[in-house]
Amino acid sequence: MSDATPPPGGDVPGPRRAPGPAAAAGGGESDVPGPPAAGDIRHPGPGPQGRPHGPEAPGAPEARRPAPGAPAPGAAHGAPPPRTPGGAPAPGVPAPAPGAPAPAPGAPASAPGAPASGGDRAAHGRHAAHGGHAPPAHGAAPHGGGPGGPPPGSYTSGPYGHPQGAPPGAAQGAPQGPVRYDPWAPAHAAHAASAPERRRGRAAVLVGALLIALVAGGIGGALGSYIERNGTTGQVELDQSAAGDGGGKRPPGSVAGIARSALPGVVTLRVSGLSEQSTGTGFVLDRRGHILTNNHVVQPAEDGGDITVTFSGGESKTAEVVGGDSGYDLAVVRVKGVSGLKPLPLGNSRSVAVGDPVVAIGAPYDLPNTVTSGIISAKERPITAGGEQGDGSDISYVNALQTDAPINPGNSGGPLLDSEGRVIGINSAIRGAGDGSGAPQGEQGGSIGLGFAIPVNKGAEVAEELINTGKATHPVIGVTLNMQYAGDGAQVGTAAVEGGTEPVTPGGPADAAGIEPGDVITGVDGEAVHSGEELIVKVRSRSPGEDLSLTIERDGEELTVDVTLGESESTG
Repeated sequence: MSDATPPPGGDVPGPRRAPGPAAAAGGGESDVPGPPAAGDIRHPGPGPQGRPHGPEAPGAPEARRPAPGAPAPGAAHGAPPPRTPGGAPAPGVPAPAPGAPAPAPGAPASAPGAPASGGDRAAHGRHAAHGGHAPPAHGAAPHGGGPGGPPPGSYTSGPYGHPQGAPPGAAQGAPQGPVRYDPWAPAHAAHAASAPERRRGRAAVLVGALLIALVAGGIGGALGSYIERNGTTGQVELDQSAAGDGGGKRPPGSVAGIARSALPGVVTLRVSGLSEQSTGTGFVLDRRGHILTNNHVVQPAEDGGDITVTFSGGESKTAEVVGGDSGYDLAVVRVKGVSGLKPLPLGNSRSVAVGDPVVAIGAPYDLPNTVTSGIISAKERPITAGGEQGDGSDISYVNALQTDAPINPGNSGGPLLDSEGRVIGINSAIRGAGDGSGAPQGEQGGSIGLGFAIPVNKGAEVAEELINTGKATHPVIGVTLNMQYAGDGAQVGTAAVEGGTEPVTPGGPADAAGIEPGDVITGVDGEAVHSGEELIVKVRSRSPGEDLSLTIERDGEELTVDVTLGESESTG
């Protein structure tokens, strides 16, 4: 039927037949309507019940007759498919054949009305044979995909001109006619194909950035290390904290606080005699100018020498000897015409405990105002010092405080202070590493952490006697000891010594207690005695008039006797 006018009654023709060979070749009229003229395309609305390709409604406008010689719709696929106002293809527009590839990006659409190629006809011949209607997909409704959805076999263009929803296997590069831009469609196949290339490009950028960062970090690290080691080329400025205590104030109980408080009362003595010189230390006892020091410090001036006292502030004065005692190794000198003297407070050596902190001040090796610190290492350590005279007249016997505070030659006579800054001892002797005898030394060698100080209780007692009488008294038991005795204890002599001195002084304390020549004294008040020197030290640490309990051995028997100490004057 060549007339496109619908038959009466509103019925539409049945399925159209494919054109004969003559029509396919371009001759004769086609049963399929040709493409509408530009600007006069009319898209039928949805048929009854939402079917876009159903029977036409009564009174539908008459379809245009194709122009003579124009290719039948659907025979040439290059013509742009007519679309409805909703974007769906008009009835009779063929859908792409299954498996047809999408057109290449930018491929030009065929001009309207241009004849399809042979391959195109081959690809879409089946569609043309059915009047341009694509067969419904498997499992899909014959007409319409649901309300508002595109009809089966129709498709819309993607954002890059690629037909969205094109059947699989569509011919690649086949002309699809004008397309619409769909912002919701997936990316174009060509752009999807270039995704690996974009990923490779991004990876290359990341690798390059990482390399640049590593190189920059290495250069920065090397530069920083060089600046740290060698500094910058500019002027060097060193950071320094500001003085925050306004002149070095420290807590009173600290070493610095003790030194600050005690130094004004400590002096340095320089003694020059006819044959020798010495340097030592002393400390102020009272505001009258009395200074306590060691006897061996001032001994070179006995036969006429000079004693110069220098205070911590640098002021120097000449001093004179008030009195001294070699047995205690203590002496008192006095300076005159000095105001503002600061006597040091005296502590109690009997209250000292092992481990208590101490501070020593002196002039070791003629270095005045030297401060050292340590602890009390031991108490009542019996020591003897001196003996340089050869006759024993200069030997001192001290029941000493032992300290590890460094004491060196020049510290002799200086104060040993407790944590309150009170004097608890007078530094007197050290034990040096080079002395094979092991005896403490007055001015030889250097400190090895074994220093000895005369307890201040004995020092104050002797100082008072020296200031008041010029002499000191010694407590005695009235016996002469055998200093060559090799046994344990102190043996009383067995015979009169040279000069007629009896081993037990007649009428003396020992004689009154019943001690006999040859007795061995092994203890004093329950404390063991191992030698004659140790007995002397223990006796001299007491005072005349005190009572002692002595343990003695006689003919294999152990006896205990009580003795009241007597006294004797010092010989200088």
